[in-house]
Amino acid sequence: MIYDFLFAPFADFGFMRRALLGCIAVSLGATPVGVFLMLRRMSLTGDAMAHAILPGAAIGYLVSGLSLGAMTIGGLIAGMIVALGSGFVARFTALREDASLAAFYLISLALGVLIVSTRGGNVDLMHVLFGTVLALDDSALILLCSFASISLITLAIFFRPLVLECADPQFLRSVSKLSAITHFTFLTLVVMNLVAGFHALGTLMAVGIMILPAAAARFWAQSIGGLIAAAAAVAILSSFIGLLLSFHYSLPSGPAIILVAGGGYVLSLIFGPVGGIVAQNLPRQHFET
Repeated sequence: MIYDFLFAPFADFGFMRRALLGCIAVSLGATPVGVFLMLRRMSLTGDAMAHAILPGAAIGYLVSGLSLGAMTIGGLIAGMIVALGSGFVARFTALREDASLAAFYLISLALGVLIVSTRGGNVDLMHVLFGTVLALDDSALILLCSFASISLITLAIFFRPLVLECADPQFLRSVSKLSAITHFTFLTLVVMNLVAGFHALGTLMAVGIMILPAAAARFWAQSIGGLIAAAAAVAILSSFIGLLLSFHYSLPSGPAIILVAGGGYVLSLIFGPVGGIVAQNLPRQHFET
């Protein structure tokens, strides 16, 4: 009975195995980026960037249909235009970067939805917005695994500057020329992982697998290494459970995975040993000498 529910879907169906492998690749690549977004207090930036890739993916869809390469390139270009454009506006005008980013992503979201809904059908729009993780093919898996590998290698190379920028960005600017390179490299990783997540979960769900596990990990670990490991574990477990729920109860797979991750966040918020509600309110023992 347990085998039939937990393991038989993956043993018997190739599309379930491909979906799980794709989700694992996205989890390993995106959750470390999500941890650094959280530490840099940029969690909502991830949400904005997820919407920003939509018009590029939509234009790629118009040019080549549901082409993996065209939609990937379009999403990367659109995401980088929004990231660099908002930074340019913040640097050379009186508008703050968060406000300029919000303006750019709202324009991008409206433009992307307009393009897809005007030139495509409702099915195409749902595919772009919510993804098709159960329909991943071998080329999509190669792309997701490649992006995850590039992301992890780049994070390993820039790990120290990223940690220092989280703790004291002014100090990093004063002692090293890596500050600007680190910042733009990190934004590139955000865009790249959102594009990877877009192929599996869609633009509206991709940021969920990046941010929710990172937020949940905050209640289970204190070191950055521990946060990354805990976030990856939450993301992979959420993907496994979400795919099972989707298979057994005919639920849309992307929202199911993100809702499970949201449930993991709520449970961590309540029962997490590092600052969770229960841990914060347990009566503390007083030792008398």
